[in-house]
Amino acid sequence: MGFSDWTVVGEFGCIYSSNPDDVLDRIAGRILSDFRSLPVHAGTSTIQPSPHTLVGAHTNVYAKAAEQSFNIRILDQDVAVTATPVEYTWSYGDGAGLGPTTAPGGPLPQDRWGEKTATSHAYKDTGDFQVTLTTTFSGTYSVNGGPAVPVPGTGSFTAEPANISVWRSKVNNYADNCLQNPNGTACGTAR
Repeated sequence: MGFSDWTVVGEFGCIYSSNPDDVLDRIAGRILSDFRSLPVHAGTSTIQPSPHTLVGAHTNVYAKAAEQSFNIRILDQDVAVTATPVEYTWSYGDGAGLGPTTAPGGPLPQDRWGEKTATSHAYKDTGDFQVTLTTTFSGTYSVNGGPAVPVPGTGSFTAEPANISVWRSKVNNYADNCLQNPNGTACGTAR
């Protein structure tokens, strides 16, 4: 649209176009890309137990992600956007992963650590691993205070990795009675 398509009316210079674009349709055409460009916080991965776990034990992993609101400008219009977490995907750092799933998981009381959960993982090898959470958000938007309209698609955002060290434990059984043999293999030495 060129400048010749615009008409000036009145003493205050009200400008209008003889062939106006429908700004709502133009916003609708680009809202998904703008939504995916927002600084949406993906949330965090919490690991139990942490910072160490054991080979073969179920390590509970869960997401903490929240709904977020943004006020942005698109095509010179005020647009209110709400992003809501709807799916979670984890990479456990050892080649295994989970998701997408609608279950964010949740915390376990300390006396239940090691139990299998919907989002837990049992590591097969020792080492240091990074657990990465990617959260998928759906959204709605409102132009100039109008009704909320669904964003036609979703956006995925990745959180900072959480670190976990996987150790192995070794159990030894001894038959010595330390009261009868204080110098036995599992007994402490003389004071």
